[in-house]
Amino acid sequence: MIIDISNIIIVGLFSYGIGQSAHQNVEEYRRRSPAWNTHKFKNTPLLIHTNTNDNDVHVLEVEHLIKSLKADNKQFDYEIYQDVPGGHSFDRMDTKTAKEIRVKIYKHMNKYLKPENPINNLQDIQKAGYRF
Repeated sequence: MIIDISNIIIVGLFSYGIGQSAHQNVEEYRRRSPAWNTHKFKNTPLLIHTNTNDNDVHVLEVEHLIKSLKADNKQFDYEIYQDVPGGHSFDRMDTKTAKEIRVKIYKHMNKYLKPENPINNLQDIQKAGYRF
C-alpha cells in the first residue's frame, strides 16, 4: 500500500492536510507558502539556515523563499550549509559543527532579545547545556 503524504503539513505532532496535492490546489498552497507571502513581513528579524541534504525541506524551496525576500527588499540573514550531517536536524546534533551553527543562531537572537546571559561562543553553549 502506498500512502501519498505530499499534501500534509506537519506541525508538532498534528497534521493539517488540505486533502489535495499542490497540483490540485495551487492557490491554497500559495496562500500557505512563506515564499508567496514575504510582502506581509513587517521588519521581522529573520535568520534562515538550510542544509543541502535536508530531505524534509528541499533546498530549492528555501532558495525560493530567499529570492522572494530579496525581491521584496526584506532585511534578513541566511546561510546554505553543504551536506552537513543530520539532514533536517543538522543544527541540533551533538557535533562541533552543529554547536557552531547554534552559536550563530544565538548571536542573531541576542541582537533582538538582549538576554541577560547571552551565548556568544562554544564555551557558553557547553556551560548552558551541561553546567560546566
